[in-house]
Amino acid sequence: MPSSMRFLHALRRRTLQLGCAVLALSCEAVAAAEPLPVYMLEAPPLTMSGPPGENGILGDAALLAGALADQPLALQSLPWNRAQRMVQQGQDLLIIPLSRTPERESKYTWIAPVMTMERAFFSLSKQVGSFAEARQTYQRIAVGMGSAQEQKLREEGFSDEQIYPLKIGENPAQMLLLGRVDAWFNGVPETQYIWKGVSSKPLLMSPPLMSADLYLACSAQCSEARVHSLRQAVETLRRNGTLNRLIHHYLYGLPSDSSVP
Repeated sequence: MPSSMRFLHALRRRTLQLGCAVLALSCEAVAAAEPLPVYMLEAPPLTMSGPPGENGILGDAALLAGALADQPLALQSLPWNRAQRMVQQGQDLLIIPLSRTPERESKYTWIAPVMTMERAFFSLSKQVGSFAEARQTYQRIAVGMGSAQEQKLREEGFSDEQIYPLKIGENPAQMLLLGRVDAWFNGVPETQYIWKGVSSKPLLMSPPLMSADLYLACSAQCSEARVHSLRQAVETLRRNGTLNRLIHHYLYGLPSDSSVP
C-alpha cells in the first residue's frame, strides 16, 4: 500500500476512535447508518473523486467529520453551478468546498470553515501585482464558472470580454497552455496541483490577491441538530490537528514561490 494511503487510513482510524470517545458514539452505529450525500466539484487537491482516503483536503475532512457526528457522508461529484443550485433549492443538502461571500451569505447555512485558500493570477508570460495591473495587462482571463473568483473579477471591474468562465477543473490550465487565454485567476494550491500534471513550463504567479475560508455548508433550510453536530465535529478535527495534517499531506511538495515548478 502506498505511504499516502497508509497515512490517511491511519489518520481515519485515529480520528474516528477519538471522536467516538469524545462524542460517546457507537462505531458500529456509524458504519450501519445511511450515508448523506455531499455535493462537490472536482477541484484537486481540495475535493476529488477517488478511493477512500484520496478525496482531497475537504473531501476527507467532511467524511471524517460525518463519522464523528454519527452522520456518515457520501461524496457526489457534480458540475459546480448545478451543485450550488441543488443545495440552494433543496433542504438538508451538504456542499463543499464553498467560499463564504456576501452574495452567497443568505443562500446557505454555513456549518464550519475547513481551510483558508488564497487566489492569484497565473500566466505563462506576464506577471502582475494587483487587480488594476491585471485589468490593463490581460485581455482574456480564465476563471472557474460560478466560482467566487469569477464573482471577484466582476466586483473589481473586469469587463465581460476579459472574463472567460470555464468549467472548473483542468480546462483553464489547458486553455492557458494553448495560449487561448492570457491568465488564469484561481486558488493557489489547486492551480499548482493541476499544473504539475499538465505541463513542466514555468508558471508565473501574482501575489495572493484574494483570500477566503472554504466551508462545509448546507442548504439554507438545514436541520439545526445536523448543523450543530457537524460543526462540533469539524472543530474536533481542528483541535486535534487532523485538519492541519490533511492540509500538509495534500500540499506537501507543491511549489511555494512565484513559479510552478
